[in-house]
Amino acid sequence: MVTSKPRKQRLALYSAPLHLRHRFLSAPLSRELKEKYKTRALPLRKGDRVRVLRGDFKKLEGEVVGIDSKRRSLYVEGASITKADGTQVPRPIRPSNVMLLKLAEDKERMQALERVAKSG
Repeated sequence: MVTSKPRKQRLALYSAPLHLRHRFLSAPLSRELKEKYKTRALPLRKGDRVRVLRGDFKKLEGEVVGIDSKRRSLYVEGASITKADGTQVPRPIRPSNVMLLKLAEDKERMQALERVAKSG
């Protein structure tokens, strides 16, 4: 039986092993990609092109330059803040606040998309 209690949901998120956390880093696809790949969302990877939908960097389009699976966040090119000493620091963004525009294609990802299209 699956629980709906928030405490248990948070515990499952925070104590999940790192090899399963990439599933939590999924973002919805753009309308064109949804039609092309017949799926709604995919896990993010370095090199994907995304558009930020919420927050201070809303409407920013950029490439994913890093992913932090430990903190369930990603770093987008151009989304940085200036610290008090003047240095630029990349701002972490949650994957639910972005939309995938273009995929960084590699062999394993294309095989996974083919499996999804075949089953769906």
